[in-house]
Amino acid sequence: MSSPRGEQGESLLELLIAVAIMGIAVVAIMAGLVTSVLISDVHRKQATAGTAVRDYAEAIQTSVAAEHYVPCASAMSYKPDALVPAFSAPSGFTPSVVAGTVRYWNGSSWQSSCSSDLGLQQLTIQVASSDGRATERVDVVLRKPCGLDTTC
Repeated sequence: MSSPRGEQGESLLELLIAVAIMGIAVVAIMAGLVTSVLISDVHRKQATAGTAVRDYAEAIQTSVAAEHYVPCASAMSYKPDALVPAFSAPSGFTPSVVAGTVRYWNGSSWQSSCSSDLGLQQLTIQVASSDGRATERVDVVLRKPCGLDTTC
């Protein structure tokens, strides 16, 4: 006697379809997990770079307030070294003053060339991760301390 068709079990085609659906679901879940880990890493690096760039700006301002103002400064004038000793970048991050962003106040507007330094400078500083996933920038305005200027 032959058994009814509904009680013979799964066919090979049904099993292949079930495995394909489960495979697609597993791949989608794993892709979501990998994306989540990657975005979490980028966010952590952005937060670290943001904190570091603010620390760097504060260290530059502290250095200038301690009478280390550099008239007609270049981008290299405020790098973390002997002039800005209070700052040390986190591991895997590079601080810098963005080249071409140092501007000088001429009494009515900011200019990119320094014919005469009236005691105000604007510069953009950045801290970037070594893998390029996070870069944070901040604009800083530096004022020559009154101890260096007899017109205060």
